[in-house]
Amino acid sequence: MIAFFQKYHRPVFYLTWFFLSLFQASFTQLIDDESYYWVYSRFLSWGYFDHPPMIALLIKWGYAFFQNEFGVRLFCILLNTLTIFIIENLLEKKSSFLFYSIVLSIGIFQIGGFLAVPDTPLLFFTALFFYCYRKFVQAVDWKNALLLGLVTALLFYSKYHGVLVVFFTILSNIKLLSRWQTWLAGFSMLIFFAPHLLWQWDYNWISFRYHLFESNISDYKFSYTTDYILGQLLLAGPLAGLVLLPAAFLYKPRTSMEKAMKFSMIGIYVLFFLSSLRGKVEPNWTLPVLVPLVVLSHQFIIEKISWLKPLRIILPITLLLVAAGRIYLVADIGPDNAVKKRFHYNKEWTKIIAEKTGTEPVVFFNSYQRASRFWFYSGKPSHSLNDYKNRRNNYNIWPTENRLLGKPVYLAHIYDMHDYTDSIKTMKGWAGWRYDSLFSALGKIEITTEKKKFILEKELKSLKCGRNISRQYLFFLREHPELNAELIVAVFNKKGWLKDYATGLTVQQVTEKTEFDVSLDLHDLPAGKYTLMFAIQSEKYPPTHNSEKIEIVIR
Repeated sequence: MIAFFQKYHRPVFYLTWFFLSLFQASFTQLIDDESYYWVYSRFLSWGYFDHPPMIALLIKWGYAFFQNEFGVRLFCILLNTLTIFIIENLLEKKSSFLFYSIVLSIGIFQIGGFLAVPDTPLLFFTALFFYCYRKFVQAVDWKNALLLGLVTALLFYSKYHGVLVVFFTILSNIKLLSRWQTWLAGFSMLIFFAPHLLWQWDYNWISFRYHLFESNISDYKFSYTTDYILGQLLLAGPLAGLVLLPAAFLYKPRTSMEKAMKFSMIGIYVLFFLSSLRGKVEPNWTLPVLVPLVVLSHQFIIEKISWLKPLRIILPITLLLVAAGRIYLVADIGPDNAVKKRFHYNKEWTKIIAEKTGTEPVVFFNSYQRASRFWFYSGKPSHSLNDYKNRRNNYNIWPTENRLLGKPVYLAHIYDMHDYTDSIKTMKGWAGWRYDSLFSALGKIEITTEKKKFILEKELKSLKCGRNISRQYLFFLREHPELNAELIVAVFNKKGWLKDYATGLTVQQVTEKTEFDVSLDLHDLPAGKYTLMFAIQSEKYPPTHNSEKIEIVIR
């Protein structure tokens, strides 16, 4: 038996890894984000509000074969396994059993490797990018340039964080910019990535504006930085990070590829450390560093064999923790907590809501998670109605609101139970719902202004506005003149919402003309910088997002 494993250790390792992930995927319910990405796959597009389209395509392919959790995750599991294989092939010096020890000591590769999330293709194409980059620097020719350009585009199609890997790789080898083959790689990348850029153009660069200027901005808390540091230690282990991180940082690169990895690892860690000084940083945002972390730490430990001893102690503990985690995700055991609720009770929660709402669609307030979860497990299309105080998501883009306009629906929420005719406490918390015989949310009416930034005096100011509205909504409003909906202006500062201002205009008045004036009296606002947003306030729904945020400076 020992001789068998010594001879066939590689296929045994990879097959065990692959089939264990398949088993885990089959018996673990989807987390909310996976359900959301599954809805992505129902509306295939070159782009989405939150992410590029790679995850949607992978889910679409898998779900075509198996209409369950297994199908949703199938291709991500395949990519996860191939990621480990490619990383092993990036090693200049190789000790297979040291490599297995390092990979198995990083729990996120196992626990997170079966999830259908954008981080999975991001890791795969990060590893493939370094593999193609090594080929490119070894033979700088047009074939390797085109291949590198294609893989770079696929990296960007996976998650925007991939641009950091490319940036720091170029920074590690500036001389490459003097070669025409490098520019050929960049040009080919733009060609391959052009459909997504055109989609962003059509939607006014909505994803880039959100990630760069709207998310991760809040008053600084010291815990943001300490949580970031602790999160990175846990992500690299949870215990092995104490060995692997110092080993990777201490290793002196010997090749251009290793130098690119070192630059990428340090650059990404430092960049998100600085980002933690302005807002909360999610631990998974640095996931591309795991590829250089494995390679560089392996190269260091293979030369400093004494570092293997603590890793041998850590490995069995990590495997026990991972095994316990796998069981915990499948079996309903242990105390209820946030992690357990994330992976359990989805089917039970959906069944309760579905039984109460019958065949009618369900609209959830401010929750792409609940809307997507309900859609996947009930089979009934759903919608998330997002109010102007909460962030937008892809439900603001998809035609789910249009399809429900004027139809009977149930409105569901987890707050303010007194506003709902029926409510129940589920294993995932309270849920309330009420019947609406005429769904009349108007989130797809867009208000525009002549400029995106205004310098205003405090006295009455008139803004010239326009509106974009589809024929469907025009006909609906004409057929229902009784609808009581008004246009309001919401004002925000850097901390959030401040107050609303009435415009005195009804939605019917707004839709009568293609251009109209809105008067604002801002005398009660101190001088400073603000943003304002137009919203439609109706008697049945919270105000919706009906414009982009507009910068104003009050003097």
